[in-house]
Amino acid sequence: MKRLCGIDEAGRGPLAGPLVMAGVVLTTPIEGLTDSKKLTEKRREALFDLIVAHAEYRVVSFDAATIDERGLSACLVAGLKEIMAHLAADDYLFDGHTALGLPGLRCQVKADLTVPEVSAASILAKVTRDRVMVEMAHTYPGYGFENHKGYGTKEHVEAIRKNGHCPIHRKSFRVKSLEQPTLF
Repeated sequence: MKRLCGIDEAGRGPLAGPLVMAGVVLTTPIEGLTDSKKLTEKRREALFDLIVAHAEYRVVSFDAATIDERGLSACLVAGLKEIMAHLAADDYLFDGHTALGLPGLRCQVKADLTVPEVSAASILAKVTRDRVMVEMAHTYPGYGFENHKGYGTKEHVEAIRKNGHCPIHRKSFRVKSLEQPTLF
């Protein structure tokens, strides 16, 4: 039987927090796997525990400072390489539209919706990242990280306007509504 390693990420677009990537090789089939965004938080948490118990997996994380320093694409490539180096498989499938030039890596749009291994990776990445953001809400109160998980919601933009940026904000990500108008 061919071993498939499904790979997905969480946190590509937020204004704050880490990029988290996960690779999963299922050792036992798990019922109910789908794109993490289609599941309730409670269901994701339950599936997280099942995945950890019935899979070989690798989770890789890049903090905001690393994303700012190296760039998002370089972090994605580094994460993919680490996952592929640590999980032996016959096939590596990354959710999305580009394999970022890595040999031996296939990509498929919406694989997290239809391929169990990629769905499992999606769940591990999202739950891991969400847990980090809830912890960051305690470290940096006043931003609402426990609610929006660092994404550019109206609540988050208002919190930045009021409190400024904190250390987990991605300085390289621009928010037009926060930029100063240019005077001519």
